[in-house]
Amino acid sequence: MRQTFIIISALLTASGTMAQTEAPDSIPAQELHEIVIEAPKVIHKSDMDVYHPSKSAVDASKNGLQLLNNLMIPSLSVSDALGSINAAGQSVQVRINGRESSVEQLRALLPETIRRVEWIDNPGLRYGGANYVLNVIVANPTIGGSLMASARPALNQAWGFYMADAKFNTGRSQWEVGGNFKLTNKIKSYRDYTETFTYTDGSSLTRDETSRGGSLDNSMTTAWASYNYIKPDTTVFMAEFGLHHVINNKTQYNGLLSLSDGSDDILLSDANGNNGTRPSISLYWQQNFARKQMLVVNFNSSFYSGHSFSDYIERMTAATEYLNDIHTYIKDRNSAYAVEADYIKNWNKGRLTAGASYTANRNRSQYENLGGNVFHQRQDKVYLFAEYFHRFGKWTATAGMGVQYTDFLFRETGQGNHTWSPRPQATVTYSLNQNHNFRLNFTSWQSTPSLAETNIVPQQLDGFQWRVGNQNLKTANSYMLTFRYGFNLPRVSGSFGVRAFTSPNAITPLLEWDDKRLITTYENSRGLQNLSFFIAPQIEIIPGWLVASGYIQFRAERMRGTGYDLHNSAWSGNAAIQVMHNGFVLTGQYVRSQRDLWGEKISWGEDLNTIDLSYNWKSWQFGAGIIMPFGKYDQGSKSMSKWNRNEQHLHLDMRVPYINIAYNIQWGRQKRSAQKLVDIDANPDRSTAGGR
Repeated sequence: MRQTFIIISALLTASGTMAQTEAPDSIPAQELHEIVIEAPKVIHKSDMDVYHPSKSAVDASKNGLQLLNNLMIPSLSVSDALGSINAAGQSVQVRINGRESSVEQLRALLPETIRRVEWIDNPGLRYGGANYVLNVIVANPTIGGSLMASARPALNQAWGFYMADAKFNTGRSQWEVGGNFKLTNKIKSYRDYTETFTYTDGSSLTRDETSRGGSLDNSMTTAWASYNYIKPDTTVFMAEFGLHHVINNKTQYNGLLSLSDGSDDILLSDANGNNGTRPSISLYWQQNFARKQMLVVNFNSSFYSGHSFSDYIERMTAATEYLNDIHTYIKDRNSAYAVEADYIKNWNKGRLTAGASYTANRNRSQYENLGGNVFHQRQDKVYLFAEYFHRFGKWTATAGMGVQYTDFLFRETGQGNHTWSPRPQATVTYSLNQNHNFRLNFTSWQSTPSLAETNIVPQQLDGFQWRVGNQNLKTANSYMLTFRYGFNLPRVSGSFGVRAFTSPNAITPLLEWDDKRLITTYENSRGLQNLSFFIAPQIEIIPGWLVASGYIQFRAERMRGTGYDLHNSAWSGNAAIQVMHNGFVLTGQYVRSQRDLWGEKISWGEDLNTIDLSYNWKSWQFGAGIIMPFGKYDQGSKSMSKWNRNEQHLHLDMRVPYINIAYNIQWGRQKRSAQKLVDIDANPDRSTAGGR
């Protein structure tokens, strides 16, 4: 009966809205309280999943990152404590009102201003090869302002996160200033490492490293100031200046090497790190025109000044002289700027998106360990694309083509390379109804060689190993085909599917002997192929109280290069469970990182678990939690090269209990105008219930 009443109310509201030339924005908000319109937990559209924050999720959050966590999007692994967003072990491109943004900017959002969250797991050509896109739609309050502050210190380590952000609103304008500080100072670390070198004559040498302790430093600070102007359905403009400073990013290992040839044990010290400063400026303009047309222009520029270093020392236990004393110190002065313009035209059943972008990188590296020699690299990238979307009843189709031109040059040697690469993409979706849809997506992208992969300056890593770049590398191509089924059932929503990926000329490391030196260089390999099966459900165990979500993936892959043909298969994923009641929020998370085969190495990131409890009282939030309450922190790699087989595990003392205190004060807030109850555009399943 309640569902019938909701459907009839929505239809009557939609009919009333369509009968007018424009929805009245001046309806008093209290008039809407007579009817309750409930939207589905998630709306599966042809090109995205749309989440509308519930009132309970907003009330339980003190910043945008917490709200994203409270939405419990199945594919996402979100950690407010660690300041991270990942999906299926891969990076997520964060956008706010369509503009590419950062996790820090998302964290600084007021939960009350977030209208909806768009989750795009098959990004179109406009997004430049992103794995996933998270677009947060925000509305500015019309007057007043807010102050957001939080502190999260650890109880047993020099670790923590602190932030403050202030916003001031006038009409459609908003000014913002803020900053944060992340502290990680001398966290105890341990490394387990064993390796076997095999020479070209068939002889071998095994080195086992016994840890003698170490430490990790990773402290940094960020400041920002911005202005944005939002006129709903017409104009969005934003200007932002940012300053990011890495105070100290350093890892230090100490160990004892035992050699299989009977030689005396060797004491080693291995340290590397970097620090530097990066100011940046960003300008964004989005303008809607008549006849459902939109123009988006975005400009970004940044400059980096800093240094990186590596120190590797070996000596016999009973000696004072060093067997190896290797020091690398590089000063960088690098700049980058990019400009992009996109045009979007909507029809009743179609949409055209076309755009162009230009990105330039200018890198200057000075090697202090090589007598101050300076090397320059120039890299330019031009990207053009056009994409068309159309709806045929319950079917939708999107097809497009992008073209990327890449050119890079090394001034000192005159060597370089340039390539033209096509980037086709297509998606077909069948929507059985609002609760069930099927999507088949094909996408492609290119990866350009990095500065490290093309730098021909020899760098000694230890007594055996060196690294030298390859200036003959070509841009690598990647292709992916994904079939996905999205569903909404009573208390259960989510998706499952299968994904096939290939990169036929992937840029990967290559190991080869040069006399008694083992050189790591880079090549365009014979390719990587993998096949993944995944399921991502969200389950309302007790509606309004207890929710669980997760992502499970099984992947089998094959990697081929010069002299090797390797296979790998592994499980990965994340799981979260949340209890929310009377201002309390209890969340438990577990992440098993993806095991990636790349070149002749399998590597994995952080396997983590966390527990967090918070209580919201008026403008305050008080909380406590612990990182890694169970198990042992581990990240590492395993090399399967015939010349150097090794396995490395990094263990950190990451059982970190912490407390959290947050405060949000808002002033001068007026009641917002009522939102349109129904929005209709060219996308299928676009009709959504507005509101909270």
